[in-house]
Amino acid sequence: MDKTFEKFLRRGIDLAPVGAMRRADNAPYFCTPKGASIFGWAGVDGIHFCFIRGFGGMVFAVSPMNSAPDYVRPLAENFEDFLRLLLACGDTAPLEQAWMFDQEQFDVFLRDNPPTKEQEKTLSEIAEVFRLVPMERPWAYIHALQAGFDYSKIKYSEDFYDLAPAPEPQKPEWKVYFDGGFWGHHGRDRAGTEIPLGVEFTWAERRWVVPAAYACAKGLVVDFCMRAEPAEIRRFMEKWDLDPARDSSENRTREQQMRMELENPLCFDFRPRLELNGKTLRPSHGYSVCFNPCVPEGFTMELEAKWAVDHYGLDESYGWVVCRNAFPWCGRRPAIKTLRLTMEQQPVRVPGPHFTAHQAGDRFRLSHPVSGKTYDLTVQELEGKTISAKSFGSDRWFYPTNTVAMVYTLSPEPEERVLICDCAEGDRPLEIGPKDPAGPTATNSAAVIGFIVGADGPTAVFPGGSLGEKRHAAFSSLHFEQVTGDVEWRADFMIRQFEEASFPLL
Repeated sequence: MDKTFEKFLRRGIDLAPVGAMRRADNAPYFCTPKGASIFGWAGVDGIHFCFIRGFGGMVFAVSPMNSAPDYVRPLAENFEDFLRLLLACGDTAPLEQAWMFDQEQFDVFLRDNPPTKEQEKTLSEIAEVFRLVPMERPWAYIHALQAGFDYSKIKYSEDFYDLAPAPEPQKPEWKVYFDGGFWGHHGRDRAGTEIPLGVEFTWAERRWVVPAAYACAKGLVVDFCMRAEPAEIRRFMEKWDLDPARDSSENRTREQQMRMELENPLCFDFRPRLELNGKTLRPSHGYSVCFNPCVPEGFTMELEAKWAVDHYGLDESYGWVVCRNAFPWCGRRPAIKTLRLTMEQQPVRVPGPHFTAHQAGDRFRLSHPVSGKTYDLTVQELEGKTISAKSFGSDRWFYPTNTVAMVYTLSPEPEERVLICDCAEGDRPLEIGPKDPAGPTATNSAAVIGFIVGADGPTAVFPGGSLGEKRHAAFSSLHFEQVTGDVEWRADFMIRQFEEASFPLL
């Protein structure tokens, strides 16, 4: 959660006088994006303000009375900037309408609509509590943000697409930025200078193409294209009964989703590093798009992927994953004399055997899912625990706090990391409404959470955090009620299947 927004919720400041009132229901409109978290309403024409899952703390305005495609526009990079814009403009109205104005029209609107005394009181409270100053050039700020925003990233419900068909997208000009993804970026940095490479190689039983790199002010950007055989893609889709018309995760357990990811020919986690003039460069961030030639007729594939495949002239009869990685310079930007690439596979999480522990002293034999090597797990301690709600540090959410803790040993101690997790899902946290006397209510937007959280769920083993010699701890999923009955655990193994390899690029 945005830290400024979290502080705003704790202080209970009412933004209704400045055009962002709270509602108890927050019922969405047809044009409210998927994953939207609404925090305020203008009170006219259904206009509301929200965050959207996947866009961090960026603040958006949703205007149902606008005509397509102008329903949703970003207003601020984060909630702090949103408050600073309010301090500069006095109300949400000029912020929501700024996209229709030029600078002169915007200034006239502000001059003709000065803040009321009630608004000035709210604005003074905001400035004092958050120690903020008004945004210096609000119109320029909003227009720069909106001009650089990629609106194709926003997803809507089926009702939206039925009622408001999207206009035919136009392929944008190919420009690569250090801090941008595929088309679109924020900031004022210039596009990178292309360095044609055209390098092809085989690694990890896959065919790779590195078509180009881009020298930017902050570092080097490199595109990696991984090819997938169409026959393998079709077999994968048929085995898992995948249909673009429905959610691929529908009615699937976490374990099934893990196995799908392992078998997906369009999914492979790798980490590249570069040797530039003998100095090592490591990526700071990256993006990827996926081109699937086996999508049934009538369904559109990801446009960014199609445009990338077209730009590089890749064979469209194959599947392609195009990964863009950004490598910061080591010091000043150098002249590029030599460039060498090393590809390293990231460890993959492979689900292993299940077991149910009843008491301390229980012993289970775990078999490695790839090598077949066996390990003996011995339960040393097994008991229910209640976690302090203060551990979560949130006044907005009511979290489950009951878990089962298991302390265990493994013999022999495995060289690879082993994760022990609960096979069952935990309870979802409840959102505490700001003015709801009935107490907390369940919400669909909250993820399943846990006390000790790994990348794939609420429970895990951490060999580096043992409680004693060769002792490890695992925690079950969290629940509001005390956990009764035995927990079914699963042992997952972190496995690296392929050795790293190096290839010359320049």
